[in-house]
Amino acid sequence: MAREHRHPPSAACLSASMRDLGYSLETAIADLIDNSISAGADTINTICDVSSEPPMVVILDNGKGMTEAELLDAMRHGTGNPRRYRSPQDLGRFGLGLKTASFSQCRSLTVVSRRDGAICGAEWNLDCIDAADDWILSILDEVDIRGLPYVERLGSRGTAVIWRKLDRLMEDEAGDRRDEIVNEKLEAVRRHLSLVFHRFLSGEVKGHPRISLTINGHPIAAFDPFCRKNPATQVLPEEIVRISETEVRLQPYVLPHHSRLSASEYDYYHDRSDFISNQGGYVYRNGRLMAWGDWFRLVPKGEATKLARVQIDFPNSLDEAWTIDIKKSRARPPHAVRERMRQIIAKITARSVTVHRGRGQRLFQESQAPFWERYVDHDGIRFAINGKHPLIVSLGARLSPEDADLLRVLLDSIAASLPVEMIYSDYSTHPREVNQKAVDESQTLERLKSLRHVFHGNGPSDPNAFLQIVRSTHLFDGQIELAEKFISETLA
Repeated sequence: MAREHRHPPSAACLSASMRDLGYSLETAIADLIDNSISAGADTINTICDVSSEPPMVVILDNGKGMTEAELLDAMRHGTGNPRRYRSPQDLGRFGLGLKTASFSQCRSLTVVSRRDGAICGAEWNLDCIDAADDWILSILDEVDIRGLPYVERLGSRGTAVIWRKLDRLMEDEAGDRRDEIVNEKLEAVRRHLSLVFHRFLSGEVKGHPRISLTINGHPIAAFDPFCRKNPATQVLPEEIVRISETEVRLQPYVLPHHSRLSASEYDYYHDRSDFISNQGGYVYRNGRLMAWGDWFRLVPKGEATKLARVQIDFPNSLDEAWTIDIKKSRARPPHAVRERMRQIIAKITARSVTVHRGRGQRLFQESQAPFWERYVDHDGIRFAINGKHPLIVSLGARLSPEDADLLRVLLDSIAASLPVEMIYSDYSTHPREVNQKAVDESQTLERLKSLRHVFHGNGPSDPNAFLQIVRSTHLFDGQIELAEKFISETLA
């Protein structure tokens, strides 16, 4: 008969392994903020003090706080069964986040909490665990707690998480280089938190108050990846998928073309959200962004879908179906959600690009007389100069047959040498810098005079007809008001 043998893991080895689960500084701090939000906090301050001795990171909140028994339970590894029922507002799952996130950045974790006028504290020190090869937790008395930094900032209730022995924050650098590294990492933290908690920061999450986040006293503003304040953003119909009698909500968006963004909006979104890499599904669990920038291998990322975003909301009761990991950085949708996503992607793509196949079929016209026309042949897509453009027709009528043939060869050569790859590269990376417009007012007026002379000489002409020709050339894009003034003064 088999006999039972108690065989616990080595505390020293396991604690060292837990440090390398893949947390970055920003994901580690986000995990602690999850705990603060679950505790009902609406004010959460992160302090990074590298000038102190020792350097430290402190996360302070005004949540409900913990009793000593609750604190000891929170400091224990694996406090929660991921399959147990949790409050719909709970952002945790495994009961490991506080410890694993903290140990990924430091070797000393201290937690102090105040509730109903009573204060308590406890500390994990990896050096002590290594020396004893056992899970030795230090319970702090009031004298110990009073000697801790920033604890005096706790109000009548709340919790302070203190990281010391920051062996991974400054990467063994010193002086100015150390400060530079820390500032770069804090900027990454700010950007991460502004996105991951943007719905909490803007007060959109039901059952939670609007929260305030700061880093070293600087407030963090919400970053909306869907650009919902811009009226040009397209909001497609919401889809609902039911899994085990639970709703998963999918809200598709199509972001505005860069030309519909103001200069400040464009710079903001270009800096924060590369359109190609950040397209895809944005997965929210209880309002907290878990994963983003992924089509879940349903389609490759490309130009046709680069402005597409899908907000996906699911409750924590579906964690197992979504295979949420400890870091809350990965989420794989269930089959039913993937299939609905496939349909949504098809709709979004149809909105972005309309392709009509056929030999030599003209796909679109940007005006009544475009210079360039786009065709799809059996061999693929091609661009050609419109030989029926009024300027070309007018010039051809003045040429001899031999010169007219030469003109057609010239135009065909220009079309054949169109630098498609160069245009694509510049437009996809720096679209607002691509500018083909006229440079100044005097040049614009000279072009208008020349154009009038070509078509009408010094004789009378139809102002409306001439305006259509002006618009078709694209030489005057952005200066139509000046063109209209010229026409009214010279052709009226």
